[in-house]
Amino acid sequence: MEDIPQFFQSRLPGNESTNNSSETEKRTRSAFSQTEHNIVASYLITAGVISLLSNIAVLGIFIKYKELRTVTNAIIMNLAFTDIGVSGVGYPMSAASDLHGSWKFGNVGCQIYAGLNIFFGMASIGLLTVVAIDRYLTICRPDIGKRMTTSSYTAMILAAWVNAAFWALMPIVGWSSYAPDPTGATCTINWRKNDLSFVSYTMSVVVVNFVVPLMVMFYGYYNISRTVKQHTSHNGLESINMEWSDQIDVTKMSIVMILMFLVAWSPYSIICLWSCFGDPKQISPVVAIIAPLLAKSSTFYNPCIYVIANKK
Repeated sequence: MEDIPQFFQSRLPGNESTNNSSETEKRTRSAFSQTEHNIVASYLITAGVISLLSNIAVLGIFIKYKELRTVTNAIIMNLAFTDIGVSGVGYPMSAASDLHGSWKFGNVGCQIYAGLNIFFGMASIGLLTVVAIDRYLTICRPDIGKRMTTSSYTAMILAAWVNAAFWALMPIVGWSSYAPDPTGATCTINWRKNDLSFVSYTMSVVVVNFVVPLMVMFYGYYNISRTVKQHTSHNGLESINMEWSDQIDVTKMSIVMILMFLVAWSPYSIICLWSCFGDPKQISPVVAIIAPLLAKSSTFYNPCIYVIANKK
């Protein structure tokens, strides 16, 4: 950990103009060969193009067909915006840096890149929580669900975005920090500097944006499964009308999205938690690059889930 203080000298008042360039160059020395960087860049370019085009297509479909303009799909459209944000900003900057062999956009670019990726990631988990609440109210508590207005859902969606903005801005203003990872070609939360600031920030993020949403989702979908079973056992499968069937299909889509989101973000969360209580130096560069790549992966499989769920 001896190199950590030098790692952040560029952030001290009065040093920015003279030290940023040299310090950024020092901190972005890569643990990968250029060939390995090129492989990662090829993946990022391919995945980024697919993600961007498919999510734009999804938005176009939802806008074109009036029958798809439901409250739930309004939340899904916001999720598509988060995917477009990652594929439109995160993928290109990472790919360009991999082709360059190190972080290409300096300290300011590092802060912007990492902040936007955290912003869109936190917004996604918040919006998935809103989807779970919507499904629970629609199926388990229709008495409340029918009283929910457009303003109610707008407020919940806005809360998800505001929450994401708060956690994305905190490392920029001094609660933890953003820095290039060991590969030198991408920026993220500086989990190699496991001081009190990093630990407190990481644990807060995990509780507020991981544990609590998962508890809400588990409670909602557990009760949904019970309600569906009770409905079918008491009334029989033949009693399931088209509207009820559609609600079940949307709920299945929501569950798949959440499970895939967990698969995508769990490795990154584990790295941050390990850095809080273990030795960050034990995390290999390969693991360090796979985790953020997985975290970005939801941007190109989410559109497939949307299309399959709305194929009718």
